[in-house]
Amino acid sequence: MEDYEAQEHEFWRKLAEIDMSRSQMLKRSFAAAAGLTVLSSPGIALAGRRSRDVAPPLKGKGFSLKEMVAEAKKEGQLNTIALPPDWANYGQILTAFKSKYGIPITNDNPDGSSAQENQAIVSLKGDSRAPDVVDVGPAFAVAGAAQGLYGRYFPSEFSTVPRSMKDTRGYWYGDYWGAISIGYNQNLISDPPTTWKDLMKAEYKGKVAMNGSPLTSNSAVAGVLAASLGNGGSVGNVGPGIDFFAALKKSGNFIPVQTTSATVASGQTPISIDWDYNNLAYVTEFPAARWKVTIPADGVYGGYYAQAINATAPHPWSARLWEELIYSDQGQLLYLKGFAHPARFNDLAKRKKIPKALLAALPSPALYAKAKFASLGQQTKAKNTIATDWPAKVGA
Repeated sequence: MEDYEAQEHEFWRKLAEIDMSRSQMLKRSFAAAAGLTVLSSPGIALAGRRSRDVAPPLKGKGFSLKEMVAEAKKEGQLNTIALPPDWANYGQILTAFKSKYGIPITNDNPDGSSAQENQAIVSLKGDSRAPDVVDVGPAFAVAGAAQGLYGRYFPSEFSTVPRSMKDTRGYWYGDYWGAISIGYNQNLISDPPTTWKDLMKAEYKGKVAMNGSPLTSNSAVAGVLAASLGNGGSVGNVGPGIDFFAALKKSGNFIPVQTTSATVASGQTPISIDWDYNNLAYVTEFPAARWKVTIPADGVYGGYYAQAINATAPHPWSARLWEELIYSDQGQLLYLKGFAHPARFNDLAKRKKIPKALLAALPSPALYAKAKFASLGQQTKAKNTIATDWPAKVGA
């Protein structure tokens, strides 16, 4: 356990080093969105003026959880989006919320992307089907906050989420992180890939896939950044990663099929570039596939996701209750059970709340210690470069 605690401390140290870039990025994003006009959006302004019995609270800490549960039960519904049940253990997390509070959940578009989550807030505004909460990549979280899509809320455990992993104004907050890995079906792959360069082998023709398109998916953007690290690039220069996938496609190895649990189960994607927690989940989920996972040592990239509440959520009380569960010890440990590193890992470790069995199921901490992390500015730069160069070099 000490090794994993050291690994997690190193992760937060690295994020702290890029925190100035994070702050600068936030300032630039909100300047582009007309400064603080987002604070005057109707949903947020009303929440600040109305009485407690009408509007949900700004902060969870100090507020009656019993009252929050009662109000959420009156709403009788929670709308989530893009949460595959085998992604970071969201299946159990969704079940835990329903069992604990007796509130049904509609999880729309489970295989959707971060871009589609933000777009759903826009296109379904005023509709009872709109998502109450989203779970998006950091660059998409910054963009969503700048567009006024999110409402402010501070979960009770907000202070124990590292500063480098949250918007200090309460618009979004990191919930878990992982590293990009390579998963493969041992029934179909006899010579397993262990590095990015291995994926260029002729024997992998028509067999390499990725989770999503980097034009819309945070996980795929992370995959391109990881490939860049393994091919002479950096978190600040994603170009070599784009060129790598262009060459991989030209060789016939990279296929247009985007990885899902269904394609893994069917063998349609024998090799998948994805977050470690997704690939590790497939090991037990699809034993017939004899799925195996490696984190390529020549390019280890780490990244996190973030929670945010729709500023015009149709079920604002349920949305806040969801965040309370997500950031509770129970919710954070459920992420770890799904092989994702929870945002509050250090706090849990300090209070000796982490079962050793959960840590034992993860790959060696030495691999994670090599991970490099991009600042919000670097992620946004990578996202923009991909938007320009990927269609021309790789395709849609």
